[in-house]
Amino acid sequence: MRILCTNDDGINAAGLKSLERIARALSDDVWIVAPETDQSGVSHSLSLSDPLRLREVGDKHYAVKGTPTDCVIMAIRHVMRDARPDLILSGVNRGQNVAEDVSYSGTIAAAIEGTMLGVPSIALSQGYGAAGRKAIKWHCAEEHGPALVRKTLEAGIPRGILVNINFPDCEPADVAGTAVVNQGQRNQEFLRLEEREDGRGNPYFWIAFTRGPMDPGHGTDLWALKNKRISVTPLRLDMTDEPTLTRYVQAFA
Repeated sequence: MRILCTNDDGINAAGLKSLERIARALSDDVWIVAPETDQSGVSHSLSLSDPLRLREVGDKHYAVKGTPTDCVIMAIRHVMRDARPDLILSGVNRGQNVAEDVSYSGTIAAAIEGTMLGVPSIALSQGYGAAGRKAIKWHCAEEHGPALVRKTLEAGIPRGILVNINFPDCEPADVAGTAVVNQGQRNQEFLRLEEREDGRGNPYFWIAFTRGPMDPGHGTDLWALKNKRISVTPLRLDMTDEPTLTRYVQAFA
């Protein structure tokens, strides 16, 4: 099995090294094509006004000056054009990708692009808590990742579907199981803008989030991680809402 690994945190990210270990537990034919720099939050953006620059950093390891979507296109249409990958793994993201994160995530966007190009794709993310980024438990994803990917492939990934997997912020032995769940929804009142001033008194802003009580909703990805479970959520490319479509057909008839 030929595996393409990519991410949105960049070619030097710790999570990409974890992803490569997961991939090598599944296959000896592993390729890395990842962004030159951190591309977190770029979603499914394409570099249409700038050239893509490819740099070989090692055997089957490439960096692209572009987005995660650019990386997948570069890999399939150029780097691996003579033998397409059988599987795309995107991640392991630094932090969970659940609920609304799905819309913003470059990690998930890479899996979306892979799915659009006809390659089974899985996004993997490692949650972390109050201890912050310096205490991310990458070994949780590394220990549980290979078995989760194998089981997902055995169950099958239908065309037009990608899979979003998130690992909880706990030791591998403390994982309470795997939950196949829906995409959750946060309280968007926690989203805010933090206003500051630079050295010359000019205002600038940071997008920030406050913490507060939240009901994660049973059976959602948020609920799974809160309960130390690995969340598995199938996502679809076709975002058409069938009930509303049916209602609109009647309304516009």
